[in-house]
Amino acid sequence: MLLRDWVLALLVVVAWGFNFVVIRWGLDGVPPMLLGALRFLLVAFPALLFVRRPQLPLRWLFGYGITISFGQFALLFGGMHLGMPAGLASLVLQAQVLFTLLFAALLLKEPPRAEQWICIGVASAGLLLLALQGNNAGGATMTLVGFLLTIGAAASWGLGNIINRHIGSMGGVNLMGLVVWGALIPPLPFMALSLWLEGPAQVKETLLNLSGQSMLVLLYLAVVATLFGYRVWGGLLTRYSPGVVAPLTLLVPVTGLLFADLLLDEKLTPLQWAGIALVMLGLVINLLGGRWRQRATLGQRRLAP
Repeated sequence: MLLRDWVLALLVVVAWGFNFVVIRWGLDGVPPMLLGALRFLLVAFPALLFVRRPQLPLRWLFGYGITISFGQFALLFGGMHLGMPAGLASLVLQAQVLFTLLFAALLLKEPPRAEQWICIGVASAGLLLLALQGNNAGGATMTLVGFLLTIGAAASWGLGNIINRHIGSMGGVNLMGLVVWGALIPPLPFMALSLWLEGPAQVKETLLNLSGQSMLVLLYLAVVATLFGYRVWGGLLTRYSPGVVAPLTLLVPVTGLLFADLLLDEKLTPLQWAGIALVMLGLVINLLGGRWRQRATLGQRRLAP
């Protein structure tokens, strides 16, 4: 990649890793479902006045918005509100890779390859190890319900990846248009959940007394993490092969864990770091395993008489 594109890629990685700390700060002043509603309202308005609607059937736009936008973040925000530390959330959310492989097998009849089965096994062992650790992280215990909701967020993202793949196969769909117009889907279910779970009184009180910190959090989530992040990443994927760009996503949980350690004082135990290492190893195997297999096969052919 060109130096300019390397810089842009690393800026997105840092922005997405820092995003989990920003979410934690946002949840200190805004309840989770209302935070989701406000985030996607800011993504959609006023951007949709300047971005053309993507040319695809509404059912696929709805599927994208309800999985990648609503389902993922409703469960993630809820999980972090109920005890999932920000740093671990950035790592556990990468289980979306495992769910993408499983949904591809179930829905698209694409069974995982050998290295993908290894990825699923190794990363799942790491997630199980993390789930069994109710250890303190920055003074806050990682709760089982918080962990399970974050796993649910990863599953919703994984299902959204299958929908996104189908949308991509249509050809000519503008990514920024998909992000902006897809953001019209989540606010209504988010607001309905907010009124039901958080109550009209809390919603009114929060909206009338939004702090400066909460406003900055919302701007960051909408403009930096969503509009900037997805726009730049989509551009990189159009200019370079996924094999060049995709491995950089491994740096997102790394930066997330570092920011959470520095800014939220989330200290992890050796067993938690072991679980993190297993998850990261599984992700590396998924990204590079096919390349290693091809090289091994090529080497065997060269050695064959």
